[in-house]
Amino acid sequence: AAMQRLLGPLLCLCALRLPAGGGAAARGLDVASYRERVRAMFYHAYEHYLESAFPYDELRPLTCDGQDTWGSFSLTLIDALDTLLILGNVSEFQRVVSVLQEGVDFDIDVNASVFETNIRVVGGLLSAHLLSRKAGLEVEAGWPCSGPLLRMAEEAARKLLPAFQTPTGMPYGTVNLLHGVNPGETPVTCTAGIGTFIVEFATLSHLTGDPVFEDVARKALKALWKNRSDIGLVGNHIDVVTAKWVAQDAGIGAGVDSYFEYLVKGAILLQDKELMSMFLEYNKAIKNYTKFDDWYLWVQMYKGTVSMPVFQSLEAYWPGLQSLIGDVDNAMRTFLNYYTVWKQFGGLPEFYNIPQGYTVDKREGYPLRPELIESAMYLYRATRDPTLLELGRDAVESIEKISKVDCGFATIKDLRDHRLDNRMESFFLAETIKYLYLLFDPDNFIHNDGSDFDVVVTPFGECVLSAGGYIFNTEAHPIDPAALHCCRRRKHEQWEVQDLMREFYSRKKTKKFTLKRAPDRGEGENAKDPQDASSEKAGEKRNSKKSSHSLLSCPSQSFNSKLAVLGQVFLDNT
Repeated sequence: AAMQRLLGPLLCLCALRLPAGGGAAARGLDVASYRERVRAMFYHAYEHYLESAFPYDELRPLTCDGQDTWGSFSLTLIDALDTLLILGNVSEFQRVVSVLQEGVDFDIDVNASVFETNIRVVGGLLSAHLLSRKAGLEVEAGWPCSGPLLRMAEEAARKLLPAFQTPTGMPYGTVNLLHGVNPGETPVTCTAGIGTFIVEFATLSHLTGDPVFEDVARKALKALWKNRSDIGLVGNHIDVVTAKWVAQDAGIGAGVDSYFEYLVKGAILLQDKELMSMFLEYNKAIKNYTKFDDWYLWVQMYKGTVSMPVFQSLEAYWPGLQSLIGDVDNAMRTFLNYYTVWKQFGGLPEFYNIPQGYTVDKREGYPLRPELIESAMYLYRATRDPTLLELGRDAVESIEKISKVDCGFATIKDLRDHRLDNRMESFFLAETIKYLYLLFDPDNFIHNDGSDFDVVVTPFGECVLSAGGYIFNTEAHPIDPAALHCCRRRKHEQWEVQDLMREFYSRKKTKKFTLKRAPDRGEGENAKDPQDASSEKAGEKRNSKKSSHSLLSCPSQSFNSKLAVLGQVFLDNT
């Protein structure tokens, strides 16, 4: 019963929308101005990537050229694609989709990170696929169960499957895209590199009807769960062949972080009580052994003794994750600790020694990571606390002052003296800019509370989409959870459902609707719900504001109503 009470409001929290105004005006922060500054930051980086670095993976902003880093996929272009739409740039989104379809090839002799390829490439392509119709692209008749970007995502994911062929089901960290796992590949993989697949792979399985992706992701998650210590903690690195822990430091940061994140987000996306139960058990152990005065330290996984009293910048996602399970008070206290570090340095150093209150040697850099901004975005949706906007303001000011160069934004090599490094990671456009923009854009379609949604007709029946509750993967690529309920796994059901629908509509006179473009809620490129006439025949645009509450808002709903909003088809009373 407690689990039902917890899972019930999770989707509501993802799409929580509070009254506009509040603390921002009280403290004199011009939200619209900062939103436009973030937009300008995006285009300064994006345009220089196109001019100086494309088709390489990343921009080198100090020398105005490019380099391949994670596999030669034009990675920054894939990672930035859904950010373009969130900023309202429909035409460039459409152009980039065409470029990617023509230019990206996964049949290459390249050793690629299984983890990074999944979160950046598979996640980016899936998100763009599910946003294609909103971006005005003419979609296939079977969309969202088919489409060119979905096929690209599936092709990329299949290249990763050989890594999961281990005795434990936990994947190798690296795979050759042409030949599979190299014979001499190390069996040691970090925990996050094993447990960060369920969001993308379950989405793929639900859209394509092939269960293999979700199956391998679940097997890997359960293998980690099976090998936790007696006190309920997992270490940092494990041998995927023998299941022996190689690095036994337990914490919430680098090497572990997105494993915990995906247990929560996988539970929300799939409405899966088992995944949430696993996270809640971990959460108890984390609080018991690693939490001290709203900081989280690193401890020995079997004994619980402190091994490293440091805060890592990657840990700053944790307050945002806490907000997703409704633990907002603890989230805010931890966030404020992390914010004090930002104020001290104008960014988050990779490692921060908590007792000494200073950086750790050789870990003084800030590669423009998004995690603290991500947490601010989630917490602002939940609280409207103006302190969270102030973090966004500070981030804009710091990044522009320290990191901006003629050809983009450079990694900060050392926060003490502001020396720069010749790299702009693709996550700067995928995550950092995106979360900053969403923090300052309360009316963005991503924040939809369910009052607007689309009904599309697929060969499998009617489907509700774009109702909000988007789940961000760990690279900030939004996945529409309703889309997972649009496509049946068993292909023969397609014709059974079609026959039922045909019979149903022949017996009842049903009013026909056409999809109408929603009124613009912004200006110029900042339009929040772009559509074009090519997609009007695909379904109907419905506005549920006429009812007493929206389908995805928190008031109680009937059982059928809850399922209907997830795309199920109900005929008569069956």
